Amino acid sequence: MSADLSQLVKAYDVRGVVPDQWDEPLAELFGAAFVQVAGASAIVIGHDMRPSSPGLSGAFARGAAARGADVTEIGLCSTDQLYYASGAFDLPGAMFTASHNPAQYNGIKMCRAGAAPVGQDTGLAEIRQLVEGWLDSGAPEPVGTPGTVTQRETLEDYAAHLRSLADLTSIRPLKVVVDAGNGMGGHTVPTVFAGLPLTLVPMYFELDGTFPNHEANPLDPANIVDLQKRVRDESADLGIAFDGDADRCFVVDEHGDPVSPSAITALVASRELAKHGGKGVIIHNLITSWSVPEVVKENGGTPVRTRVGHSFIKAEMAKSGAIFGGEHSAHYYFADFWNADTGMLAALHVLAALGGQDGPLSALVAQYDRYVGSGEINSTVDDQTARLAAIRSAYEGREGVTLDDLDGLTITSTDWWFNVRPSNTEPLLRLNAEARDEATMTKVRDEALEIIRG
Repeated sequence: MSADLSQLVKAYDVRGVVPDQWDEPLAELFGAAFVQVAGASAIVIGHDMRPSSPGLSGAFARGAAARGADVTEIGLCSTDQLYYASGAFDLPGAMFTASHNPAQYNGIKMCRAGAAPVGQDTGLAEIRQLVEGWLDSGAPEPVGTPGTVTQRETLEDYAAHLRSLADLTSIRPLKVVVDAGNGMGGHTVPTVFAGLPLTLVPMYFELDGTFPNHEANPLDPANIVDLQKRVRDESADLGIAFDGDADRCFVVDEHGDPVSPSAITALVASRELAKHGGKGVIIHNLITSWSVPEVVKENGGTPVRTRVGHSFIKAEMAKSGAIFGGEHSAHYYFADFWNADTGMLAALHVLAALGGQDGPLSALVAQYDRYVGSGEINSTVDDQTARLAAIRSAYEGREGVTLDDLDGLTITSTDWWFNVRPSNTEPLLRLNAEARDEATMTKVRDEALEIIRG
């Protein structure tokens, strides 16, 4: 096929519509290129429940084996289960998923041995160049001795590893509703939760990559409505929603009210710091709540602020030796999980914290949720640079206001802050605002939006 790789190869992964933008022959070329760039003699591959995933991952395996690499296929898995396999086997890995995107999409998340990320600056650009060259000149000749392709089960070992990192054996019994969104949480949750003092109420656990009930993106409020109602109807202690590849988790309390991912970041950070004797670096991106660095400092840790995006978080974790990192997008990264993100381990920490005391979740998280946030608001703009310049001009020089350019533009005052970041792939500006009270947040948010939308 004729493929436009500029539309397919993103900042952190490969993602596009099947078969319009990519297909199995192209996946085979990606497999060959991945092995060459990673210098790998062996790799591990997993895939989600999308209809196109088995065929694409199988083609990738053929391409890798044709270049001499031995391939271990772990089959159906969550993205963090693939990271587990990459870490436990010390092999480069490839996960076939398009996360929360609609059914016609698929993609590849790639990592080096030990779940180290592959992004534009760490191998993805070279992979793209190789594939583009082969599309022009023909696929590379197979090596004299091709690699083998074998299958291996990892679900039980993955579950046991997670349970070793968050001890739930002595918690009080809890009733938890889990919405898997017909994604990979339906595959992993029953095994991870097996034998724990939990009454599980499953929702949409049937693996179905056409997502018949709702999009598998729990950050969109429309997609957790069913979970919120079920938590209330069941008088459950909490609800947990996973995205399509189950590497992100979103939590609602006993009332069905959403718990901010920043509050989850602060809660898990306090637990990780306690586990490490009250010392350690905690990474948070710049759109997490002020609550996060405050809680980290109160618990003896050192907060480090980074740009948004998993490649920045993982790089900073490796550089600083951080023990944990969190993003407001509900990605959570753990040093004892090869610095990789795992929503399942974050969920286990929430269950352990809740079950280790007698109060409800709403009371537990209140201490970690101290400010009022806007959530992320996207605005389509004609000129991102001009709109950012207009914001800078409006706030520069104001008394008591500071500006920084770590990621987009962040404006900070005594009682509020907001950040505006350009999208890398769409003509959008993304606004996040926070303040000490609702009235101030609303005023700051609306003032920023008025400038953004011109």
